[in-house]
Order: sequence, then structure tokens, then C-alpha cells
Amino acid sequence: MCTPGHNAINMSLKGWLVSKRKRSDDRGDEEETGHAMRVGQSRGGEGAGQDRREEQGATAAAVRGSEVGGSERARHRQSGFDPGWMEDPRFKPWLYNIANHGMFCRLCRQHKQAPKRGVSTRPFIEVGCMLFRSDYLDKHAATRHHQESVMAHAALIQGSSVLVAFDPVITLEHEAVIGGFKCLYHLTKKEHAHHTNYADLLELAELLGCQYFEKLKIGRTNYTSHRIIDEMLEILGTVVEEPILANISASVAIGLEVDETTGVSVKKQLDVHVRYMDKNGLLYSQFLDLVTVSDGRADTIVKAIRTILTKKNIPTQRIYGLGTDGAAVMTGRVNGVAKQLQDTFPWMVSVACAAHRLALCCKDASSGVAYMNSFRDLLQQLHLYFRNSANRTAVLQAAAECLGLDNLKVKEVKDTRWLSQAMAVSNLQRNLTAVLAALAEETEHKKCPTAKGLYGFLATYRFVASVYLQADVLPHISRLSRLFQKENVNFLALKVQVPVTMACLRAIKDAGDHQPPGSFLSKLHADLDNPAGLGAYSIVHEEERNKRGTRKGLTREELWARFRSQVMDPYFDGLLESLERRFQNLDLLGAFHALSPQAATGDEANVQLLAGKFLQADCNEVLQEWSSFKQQLIVGPFKDLDQQQVMQELASEVGEWGLLYPSLSKLAAIGLTIPVSSVNCERDFSTLNRVKTDLRNRLQGEHLATCMRLSINGPPTRDFPFRRALELFFKTPRKIKCSQAGCQLCHHH
Repeated sequence: MCTPGHNAINMSLKGWLVSKRKRSDDRGDEEETGHAMRVGQSRGGEGAGQDRREEQGATAAAVRGSEVGGSERARHRQSGFDPGWMEDPRFKPWLYNIANHGMFCRLCRQHKQAPKRGVSTRPFIEVGCMLFRSDYLDKHAATRHHQESVMAHAALIQGSSVLVAFDPVITLEHEAVIGGFKCLYHLTKKEHAHHTNYADLLELAELLGCQYFEKLKIGRTNYTSHRIIDEMLEILGTVVEEPILANISASVAIGLEVDETTGVSVKKQLDVHVRYMDKNGLLYSQFLDLVTVSDGRADTIVKAIRTILTKKNIPTQRIYGLGTDGAAVMTGRVNGVAKQLQDTFPWMVSVACAAHRLALCCKDASSGVAYMNSFRDLLQQLHLYFRNSANRTAVLQAAAECLGLDNLKVKEVKDTRWLSQAMAVSNLQRNLTAVLAALAEETEHKKCPTAKGLYGFLATYRFVASVYLQADVLPHISRLSRLFQKENVNFLALKVQVPVTMACLRAIKDAGDHQPPGSFLSKLHADLDNPAGLGAYSIVHEEERNKRGTRKGLTREELWARFRSQVMDPYFDGLLESLERRFQNLDLLGAFHALSPQAATGDEANVQLLAGKFLQADCNEVLQEWSSFKQQLIVGPFKDLDQQQVMQELASEVGEWGLLYPSLSKLAAIGLTIPVSSVNCERDFSTLNRVKTDLRNRLQGEHLATCMRLSINGPPTRDFPFRRALELFFKTPRKIKCSQAGCQLCHHH
């Protein structure tokens, strides 16, 4: 029997424990997280044995309680989750329990707050709390992130219906599906084989502790078959494509870039890239689609383009620009792709790719001078000589080390890589001494006839002077090419930068015998006389080397004069003439110069030309707006801006200018969205070559286009809206369903 003294001691001890427990509750999130994690890990490691020990401890406590008295028996219960907590007003709004996984907080999982410190795997949120004690429920309810979740949920309910407020609750089944989407998206974003690696990646995730993937295994169904992978891939592609198509439909003006190629499966692929503007006047360029065409005829390409536009619901009345590579099938005057599309859309402007035109300019200039044409072939032969032999490359590296040179590599010249010749010439100019030393070593000791022939070409005045000439010229061409290869380049690059490049080339030509300090040509003769450099290799004229001294040697001045007359001046003349012919005639694009402050005083004819092409129904309105807007360019806020800034401000629908001058705003948007290159299609082809390899050559059709769409247009994995993918996934009836009977995702069928 318990005496009154015993009861008093028990009551005082009970009060002390309650006060101590209250103080421990105030320690916050960190203690709860650390202790609950340790308990969870202990339970995971010990398994059922720990459960038995807890049950034995609870039984022993019950026995001791019976010895103390009936008043103590109510304090003890069997270990585990108490269903009575679900009826407790303190816990009922947020608590739920999953067998073998622990207790979770519905509100904290719905409005998941990022952890401010400590571990990122928190009980009640990322993992279940396996410590079934009411004081831990009280402690979680007092944490900061729980209180913030309660406030966020209250605000959500005030602004939305109760159904919408509780709809985003995530369960383990939903997290398993989202986890599968994350694994698949990671593989496609990184351009890995998704069919081959998806199941292995899920298995790896399970080994790393993602146990909720067990929810994907329902009988014989495990959601790793090729059919379900393809279905999930299509859902991911839809999630990425939906906002892009919505933005395209809302854009004032649209431009298309079109090109075709042949893949590893020897099938012609047509690539379509789209340009559009948002309401802030910002220009975007996105991959639209890739389709297989039976042949490369213009009729076939036009039919495929029309099919894509119809399938994607692109507003064709707002397509004002078409960018192509300039091939005959694209730009033919009688039956080309551009001509057939312009017959249907007369307001469309066709532009040949500026980067392709620049490459053709360089090729035409080299082809017009016999020696410069063979110079390019010689660079390629030099690359192949060293690339095909490890021993020759070792000799070249040894020569470079002796001369104190580094980063020595004879680069390849390719027509498909527009900057390859510039890089090859720049590298060769820096390391020409080492290359000559390696060739001389191969010729003298190994009696290599190929090395002897290459050395005979390289160790000549004309070759060395050509290298130095190209080293001065090609950086200007490369700078222009890089500008044309930018994703959002527009006609202003042609208008401004091409004349600047031509002026730089004329300056080099006009300098003649007096090249400016710092240029390579100004150092040519000094380098040839340097005994520690090129002077050690007896650089002479080709005729002297071939005839072995039978001809009297020419002076340095005579060699330079002959090089200028036979190589340098004809090369510059051909290059400048080709640039003038291919770029200076901008046709309709040049009329957009009227929207620049420099041409505002007397450019009404260009405004009429633009209005007649793009806005025939509003021609008078355009002229009325122009009479007012040109004052803004002359004395208003636009007078100190360049044309790019003026057109962006005018094209924006957010500011006041689009409201004041709606027709001119549309013209500005059209000018910025008309593509002047097809380099984005070339980038798409590079992605195609990485995605569709020899080992994946059966990948084709919509699945191939989706893989490219995710790789090119997809956001980073952490920014992807997987919730939207989950909603689309459950639009089809699935075997996997969550434990919540009222779930609006998986129980609505």
C-alpha cells in the first residue's frame, strides 16, 4: 500500500519531471532532429530486436506500476503509435502515421521549408519520426519551421479553396513517382542512355537510402519497363514544352531557323528552332522540333515545316522571319523553301545565315589566290602527319621542350568548324620553330620523305609570311564569326560590325611596308633574322630551294615585294570584295535603321518600306506614330541610346512606349526576332550527335526530339516542376496509389 508520504514524494517528483520536460522542449529544432535521427538510425540498424526490447521495457514498467498502485498504471502503455493522438486537437490537423515508416507532419511536408542549419533529413518531414512519444509531438509543434508551415497553410486557405489547399500533400507513393521522374530527367539532361541506365539508377538510389522507391514495386509491376520509361519521357517533354509554346503564342513576332542534316542512322533530319519575345522585350531562342524527312527536296521540307507549325499551334500570321544556311534548296528563287513559304506568308523575310556567309567569304578569298588555296591544304597535311604517329608527336614535344614552348599541338582545319583555321594558324605561328625542328629531325635521322617534303614547303619565305599575314587577319574574322554565333544575334550585328571589320582589314592592306607595331607582319623580318628562332633554318624563296642555288638569291625587300604583289594584295582584295558583296546589301533589314537616333531626321522612306511589308493595313497609323516618335529620338529620352536599346524599349509591352506607339512597337519586335543566322540549328545538330550515337542509333521520332528538347530547353534538375509531371502521370489510371482515400491525384478515376 502507498502511504501519504509516498504519494507526496511521487507528486513532487512528477512535478519536477514535468518542469524539466518543459525546459527541454524549448531547445528547438536541433535537439529534436539530432535525437530523432539517432533513434531512427538505431532502429534501422537493430531491427526487430530493438522493438522487442522496447516492448519488454514497457511490460516491466507496467508490472512496476501495478506494484506501486492503480494511480500509476494509467501512465504506461504499450510502445508504438497511439491512435488516440489522431483525435487530440493539438495533433489532429497535421499528424499522420505510416506503418514501418514513422510519424509525419502533413503541413510541414506540404509547405516544406528549407533547413536553415543542421542535417537536411529532418524527422516528421523528410523521414518519419520513429520515437513514439507525445512530448516529441509537442516539441515538433513548437519548432519554427512547423509554425511557419501553419501560417503558410492558413494563408493558402484564405486565398484558395480548401480542396486546392490540401491537394499538394505529398505521400511516399507520390515521392516515389517524383523520384523516378528525377532520375529519368537527370539521365536525359546529361544525355545518357535512359533505357539502359534508369533501372540501375533507381537501384543505386535505394542503396543510398531512398527506401520509398519500394512503393514502385507492386506485384509484377515495378515501373521500369521501356514502355513506362517512354511514357514518363513524353510527360517530361510536355512539361518543358508547355510554357514555351504558351510564350510563343503570346509573342508579338516570331522567327524560325531551319536546317537539315544526316544522322548516324543515315536518315535526313529537319531541325526547327524558334525565336520569340516576352512582354518585357527580351528575346528568347528555343528548340522547337526535329523530324525525319524522306529526302532533301524543297517540297518535302516545306510540308514538314507546315506539319510542325500545325502540331505545335504556332500562330503563322506572326511569323516574320526565316533563317537558313543559304543552300540552294532553301533560298532558290523559283521553288526554294523560302520562296514557297513566302507565297503563303508574303510578310515573311528570308535571311541566309551570316556565319555561313562569313565562312564563304574566307573560302572565296583563299580560292582566288592560288598559293592561299594550297596553304590551307598544307595546314591539314601538317596536322595529319603528326596526328597519325605517336613517335612523331613525341619528337615534336621534345623540340618544344628544348625551345621552352608549351601547349604545342598542330590543330586540324575543318570546314564545319568556322574558327578552326584561325586557331590552327595562331598555334602554328607561336610554335613554328618547334615544328621546323621536329621536321628537320625526322628528315635527317629517319630519312622520312614526307617530313622532307613538308619541311621544303614550310621553310620558305612565302609560307612564313603567309602564316604571319593570316595571324593578323583571322582574329578580326574570328571576332565577327563569334558575334554571328551568339544565340540571340540580330541584324544590328551585320549593320555595325561588318563595316568595322572591313575597315580593320583595309588598314592592314594600306599599311603595306609599314605595318603598325604589335602586328605579326611588323615582326616578320626580325624573327627571320633571329638565330635562336627562325634564323637557324635558312628560310629562303621556293625557287632558290628547288634549284639548289642555281638562281641568284633575292634580297629581303624583293621577297617582300613579290609576296605583296602575288599573295597579300590579291588576298585582301578578294576578301573585301566578298564581304562587300555578301553583307553590305541588307535589303529590307537595312530599313530598320530608321529606328536609330542617328537616322531619325530623314528616314521616312524606310518607315514606309517597313510598314508596306509588315503592316500594310496600318500603314497610315505607322506614319502618324513616326512623326511623333522621331522627336523622341532627336530630343527625347532615346537620344542618348543606341539602336539596340531603343528597339528593346519600344518592343516591351510593360513600359509606356508600347502603349503610345503600338505599331512602331510591333515593328521593333519584328526587327529583333528576324533571325540572321542558323547557328542554333548547328548547335542542335551537335546535341543530336551526342544524344543519338552509334550505340543508340535506333532512337528516332518523337522520343529523339524529346531527348533533345530536355537537353536543350530543360531547366536544371532542381528547378524542374516535377509536381506538374506528377499530375500528368496520374491523368492515366495507375496501379500505384497513395494511402489517402481522398487524394485528388491518384484516386480521381
